[in-house]
Amino acid sequence: MNRVARICSGVLLGCLFLYFAQNELAAQATQPTRARHAKKPEPKPEPTQQDLVDYVRGKLLALTPSDGFNDNLEVAFDPATNALTVTQPDGRCENYLGALDSNSMIWEVFDPGDTHDLREKLFRLTITSMSGKKARTCFDKANHPDSGANPNRVRFLFSTSKAEEIPDFQENMAKAFKKLIALSGGIPEKKLF
Repeated sequence: MNRVARICSGVLLGCLFLYFAQNELAAQATQPTRARHAKKPEPKPEPTQQDLVDYVRGKLLALTPSDGFNDNLEVAFDPATNALTVTQPDGRCENYLGALDSNSMIWEVFDPGDTHDLREKLFRLTITSMSGKKARTCFDKANHPDSGANPNRVRFLFSTSKAEEIPDFQENMAKAFKKLIALSGGIPEKKLF
């Protein structure tokens, strides 16, 4: 009898083990895939308009040409008008980000020198305005409107030697401007091709 009791208790324990193992496997199979794997990190939040303004302002000031002519002396943003004002030695320009088309962005290397006055070449970012909108208003040192400035485009200047020290400078600056233009009411980037 003792032997029969041991056999029965062994069979009972085996059955209980199989029952719990089967339930555990079934529970794991019904869990979402994400719960079985390590949690993915939270996506980075999108930068705010102020974050983008701070980034652009910082780069315009840190990477200024410093040639006495094209220096970015001060950069300010007015959230009420979405105007980014860049002050240089000869005056200032109020650049209306809400009037810009981010699809018109062009980078070029610009030589501000002439045959008598050699200067460092600059990176120049040019962005045109939407049809019928004014991209900027410029003023001279005496705060008089500068009628010679083209109102259909904005231009931002950076020292090539300073900018080349920063990895992916042009790509990151273009992304920042495109997002800032879109948040300011301008035309957002569209993939045309």
